[in-house]
Amino acid sequence: QLQLVESGGGLVQPGGSLRLSCAYSGFTLDYYAIGWFRQAPGKEREGVSCISSSGGRTIYADSVKGRFTISRDNAKNTVYLQMNSLKPEDTAVYYCAADRTYYSDYASLGTGGMDYWGKGTLVTVSL
Repeated sequence: QLQLVESGGGLVQPGGSLRLSCAYSGFTLDYYAIGWFRQAPGKEREGVSCISSSGGRTIYADSVKGRFTISRDNAKNTVYLQMNSLKPEDTAVYYCAADRTYYSDYASLGTGGMDYWGKGTLVTVSL
């Protein structure tokens, strides 16, 4: 059974850093792009970053470019989101999701195309 489990959320001060992890099981990355999404209270879920199945392509929302980095460790079946220079507006529940694709360099920030979702981890940026 395909599963995605997020971890690494917590409370951090503005300017601080966190690293989120998305551990997956039940599939290999060969045919799945993995994305990170977030949903703040009262707002719609939005795409943050995505890494293609090949790992050769990564994309980011404008709001996090230069501050967040997505990566993966195939040996550990884990995708990471390194978040630096965090701002209060980054506060949200962060989700990882898997998008089945036959294109090795496909990546998307669209929420509608994702096939599997984790349950999320809460990130709070506050003094």
